[in-house]
Amino acid sequence: MNNEFLFTSESVTEGHPDKICDQIADGVLDEIFKQDPYARVACECTTSTGLIFVTGEISTDCYVNITEIVRNIITDIGYTGDKVVGFDADSCAVLSAIKEQSKDIEGAVIKEESADNYDSIGAGDQGCMFGFACNETPELMPLPISLAHKLAKRLTEVRKKDILPYLRPDGKTQVTVQYKNGQPVRVSTIVVSTQHSPTINGENDNDKIQKIIHDDIIREVIKPIVSEALLKDTEYLINPSGRFVIGGPQADSGLTGRKIIVDTYGGAARHGGGSFSGKDPTKVDRSATYAARYVAKNIVKAGLADKCEVQIAYAIGVARPVSIYVDAYCTNKVTEEKILKLIWENFDLRPAAIIADFNLRRPIYRQIAAYGHFGRDDLDLPWEKTDKAEILAKGI
Repeated sequence: MNNEFLFTSESVTEGHPDKICDQIADGVLDEIFKQDPYARVACECTTSTGLIFVTGEISTDCYVNITEIVRNIITDIGYTGDKVVGFDADSCAVLSAIKEQSKDIEGAVIKEESADNYDSIGAGDQGCMFGFACNETPELMPLPISLAHKLAKRLTEVRKKDILPYLRPDGKTQVTVQYKNGQPVRVSTIVVSTQHSPTINGENDNDKIQKIIHDDIIREVIKPIVSEALLKDTEYLINPSGRFVIGGPQADSGLTGRKIIVDTYGGAARHGGGSFSGKDPTKVDRSATYAARYVAKNIVKAGLADKCEVQIAYAIGVARPVSIYVDAYCTNKVTEEKILKLIWENFDLRPAAIIADFNLRRPIYRQIAAYGHFGRDDLDLPWEKTDKAEILAKGI
């Protein structure tokens, strides 16, 4: 490992086009789960200028109003009225093309579903899923992505609370952290790009507008989030491209699942490639990735390693994982073979067991479709619990 290096992660606000699509896909899933917790849902969304298109495979007996769900979510994000340009919750077109899940896939995945038989649900697809944890932050997440998410969330908060009323929904954050001997020592660079109104306080001059935004973002967004101890010779790049009035789907297209690194660990750990949003928990892309995070977090919390990555692999229609792999990055206090043995003994990673243990057949998904699925200390998420740490600690 290099003794000294820089590492960077990014996040985006809920008004980013890709995140709009993730929230709509998970919003549809949530509304269906309110009526039918056993529905099979694989919902996706794309957006562009004045258009939202919802598609996918959904098998359920209930009815949800796709158009109403879409417009409510866009309104909640803030694309309404005269505060936005070119994309509005009330006037955008909403199209949908939904079909049922393939009976071949359903038959392979769902046997005779039973709450008492965890072999009754096979994995919804083949694939490998990764989970990660490290002791850099209290929530056991890498510091760069943790700060990037919190800055993006704060950017939305100061907009919605009218602390900085000239801000608009689209925005991105990026944090570069300097490491020495594997530990974060300072924040080297912070990048914030935020959509804004054409004028601020009656000011039309772009240079003056950018100066106002620069100073306001440092004072109201960065300083409340990033510890002063980390802000040592930090470079602030606020709207480095300059004017950012046209944003959201008016400026760029959006697509469900295009921010999978933002959703996870900001590039600090590997990714199996499958996205989360819009998928019911029989899809192991979602449920097994949550389980892998749960395993890794409990290993680190137990003191078995300071940093841990867990890979779980599945075959479609087969309940039990075909493999589990552990990488402790040479920070382990016991052998990786011992850690692997503890995983097999203490975690049931069959899809039905994961669904039952985390109570995943409920409408909890839209709230995590922005600002990360992991390390969310603002939410009570079951895969973030460390209730197995004490048991694992006995293995040291």
